[in-house]
Amino acid sequence: MDVLIVGAGTMGRWFGGVVGGPDTDVAFVDREQGAAREAAATVGGRAVDYETAERFDLICLAVPIPAVERAIALHAPLADRAIADVSGVMRAPVAAMEAHAPEREHVSLHPLFSPGNAPGNVPIVADEGPVADWLRERLETAGNGLVETTPEEHDAAMETIQTKAHAAVLAYALAADEVPEGFETPVSRGLDGLVEAVTGGNPTVYADIQSTFPGADDVADAATDVAEADREGFEALYREAGAGE
Repeated sequence: MDVLIVGAGTMGRWFGGVVGGPDTDVAFVDREQGAAREAAATVGGRAVDYETAERFDLICLAVPIPAVERAIALHAPLADRAIADVSGVMRAPVAAMEAHAPEREHVSLHPLFSPGNAPGNVPIVADEGPVADWLRERLETAGNGLVETTPEEHDAAMETIQTKAHAAVLAYALAADEVPEGFETPVSRGLDGLVEAVTGGNPTVYADIQSTFPGADDVADAATDVAEADREGFEALYREAGAGE
C-alpha cells in the first residue's frame, strides 16, 4: 500500500505509525519540508515535496480543522484508491471527499486521545471497500477500538466531549484562586489534574475545536444558573446533574 500523509505533526506521525509496515510505503508531505523529513525519519518512510504530482493508493489528511477542506481539494487528485482524514471533524471533510474524490473510498477517523496516550477509541466513518478494510485491520492490530458512527452523530458528540468539557475545565482554572498547600479535596484534585491535562496541549488545537463545535455558551448558561439559584433551586440543579438530564 502506498500512503501519502499530508501533515507531519503529531497526528500524521501517529497515523504513519499505525499503517506503517513491511508492506506499506509511507510518505510525508508538509509545507515545512523539514517537518516532513523529521516525521519520515522518526516513523519510517520518506518525505516528498509539497508540490508533488506522485500518485498514491491512499491519501490521509492530518491537518488542522480549518485547513482540511482545502487540503482535500488540493490532494484528492493524487489518490488512486482512497482518501482519509484525521482532522477531528467529520461532516465537512466527508462532504469534501465526496465532492473532490467521488470515485474513491472515503474514510474519516478521529482518535479520541493524544498520540502519547494511544491506543484508544477511534470513531470511524468509512465506505465499504478493501482500503477501508485494510485501515480497520491496522487500527485494531494497534490496539484501538473502532466506533462506527456517522458524521452527524460524531460532530454532535464533539459538542459535549470536547467543547463543553474543555470550556468547563478552563473556566474552573480561570476562576480558581490559589490556596495553601494541603487544602484540597478529591474533587478539586481531580479538577486540577484535568486543568493540567488540557493546558498542557496546543492552544491553537483547542481554539480550532472551540470555533468548530458549539457548546461553550451552554456551559456558561449552566454556571450562571448554579450561581444565581436559591437554596431550593440549587438542590434541584444538583439532582438534575446527578440524574444526567
